[in-house]
Amino acid sequence: MPADYDLLIIGGGMVGASLARAMSGQGLRLGIVETFPIESQSQPSFDDRVIALSWGSRIILEAIGVWDALDGYAEPIRHIHISDRGHFGFTHLDHSEEGVDALGYVATARAMGQVLQKNLADQPDIEFICPAKLKRFTVQDDAVDATLDVDGEERQVSAKLLVAADGGDSQVRAMLSIPLKEQGYDQTAIIANLTTSKSHDGVAYERFTDSGPLAMLPMTEARVSMVWTARDEQVDDLMSLTDQAFLDRLQTRFGYRLGRMESIGKRVSYPLKLRQATQQTSHRVALIGNAVHTIHPVTGQGFNLGLRDVAVLADLMSDAAVKRGDMGDSTLLDGYDQWRRRDQQAVAMITDSLARFFANPLGPLGMARNIGLLGLDAWPSLKHLVAKQFMGLNGKLPRLARGVSLG
Repeated sequence: MPADYDLLIIGGGMVGASLARAMSGQGLRLGIVETFPIESQSQPSFDDRVIALSWGSRIILEAIGVWDALDGYAEPIRHIHISDRGHFGFTHLDHSEEGVDALGYVATARAMGQVLQKNLADQPDIEFICPAKLKRFTVQDDAVDATLDVDGEERQVSAKLLVAADGGDSQVRAMLSIPLKEQGYDQTAIIANLTTSKSHDGVAYERFTDSGPLAMLPMTEARVSMVWTARDEQVDDLMSLTDQAFLDRLQTRFGYRLGRMESIGKRVSYPLKLRQATQQTSHRVALIGNAVHTIHPVTGQGFNLGLRDVAVLADLMSDAAVKRGDMGDSTLLDGYDQWRRRDQQAVAMITDSLARFFANPLGPLGMARNIGLLGLDAWPSLKHLVAKQFMGLNGKLPRLARGVSLG
């Protein structure tokens, strides 16, 4: 008996919706299971947090046909200024030196969600099953049988491949009993949007401090997004401050490169951990995005890493679709695992090392950090390699990451 779907995606957030966009039109039957109603304002993936998009992610979003709709909501990052607070070292990255319009972009998760989900349920090859939850699933030799709770009623469906795009607390991963490698940072990210007296001029600031990195990212409407990494024991005090007292504390911490801190929106805090699943595929199951890796926000690589998961998996499935192959074939899933593992491990190592190395207060390490930053700024070829890594252009690139749509 044929399966109901070639591909059943659990989670319709940014990563799951991106995969559906990429695979629509490939002659497959797609199902998306999402807890929240379509375009719901309460979808936690689509809140007012900002998403840093690399240049490579823009290329992927162009290739799946959504960049034009997002462009007006995305502020370009043309320059990146990296420094070590209270010390002499700094590095400056410039889009013109890399031959691109921007090193990256900043958009709100809400805008991303609206663009990615717009008209998605209207595509003839996609069924958006929501509000619904995955209750359980059984993996057979030739398909995955899943039981869904659809508005209080059970529904049985089957698919050739089940993809877990259900976030850091992945239900699919838990049901498969896939262990997590987890390391805490004793750090929490405090996130808010604010206005300053000076224009950001398309500059993103990454300032390393003794409690962790402090990022100030350019936004549309002359706003700035703040990501302040604080020690866990500092968070209650910072979150309890009045807006003005918080801005005063931030001013002391960051300085006056953006002039005076004038007003601030809602503050939200998120404990930081490095989490890596010990495997990202199982028989007829693939994990993508935060379901398989959650990394430190330094350098803003989280969503970009998940979008590259999407691009690689879509590349392999598109080839299989042309050959009328099986989306859950073990060779396809092994190929996905091997292709993605190096990039995932490299980004996890880089972000983890930066978060720990730059927060270490030891004097000799501080000197080494600052000499390293100055050396990087003075060594164009090395700086180009660093910029390529941050822009998501290193390694073997799938078609979407090269701007080639899947047809």
